[in-house]
Amino acid sequence: MKKSDDQTNSILVVSSSQSMEQLVRRVLFGKSHPVIDYRKTCTLARRALLENKYDIVIIDCPLSEEIGYDFAMDICEEHDASVLIITPPEIYDDVMEYVSDRVILALSKPLSEDLLVRGVRFLSAIQNRMKHYENKVASVEDKMEELKLVNRAKMLLMEKKHITESEAHRLIMKEAMDHSVGKKYVARSIIDSLS
Repeated sequence: MKKSDDQTNSILVVSSSQSMEQLVRRVLFGKSHPVIDYRKTCTLARRALLENKYDIVIIDCPLSEEIGYDFAMDICEEHDASVLIITPPEIYDDVMEYVSDRVILALSKPLSEDLLVRGVRFLSAIQNRMKHYENKVASVEDKMEELKLVNRAKMLLMEKKHITESEAHRLIMKEAMDHSVGKKYVARSIIDSLS
């Protein structure tokens, strides 16, 4: 059951296996994932990560240059992407132990279509939650900046115009309403004119 408020997430698939690429195309293509890029090596994937922002990276181990779990750890340290690492059953426990303290989901081969979909949905939910909180933080930071500017403008008005804080506050609010602009804009204008 797909939620109507699902956000879209871009995916990078790192696999030397043609069958993994086919599985991902068959199961995920067009399902809330407008971008699905494929790279066959860690080197090419690292370059892609420098050039583009991906929300989810799927690593099909082992890769031709390395097993892949060090690459998964690097992604977590250097990027905001969530990682799905798919391992052969004989190394699954070792990989799980190695990546367990990161936002890395490890799954063992053979991988069913259903398990792949569930894993990507889980990581998509994590990414969507992270985006939600990033937006909240940005909003709070913006409000804090506005508050600092308004307080600085009020202090300048009190100092230069010899008015009370409540009068300075009313002046800023009135200017913002009269000119249909934000308090931050009015505060910057006051700071620029009185500094």
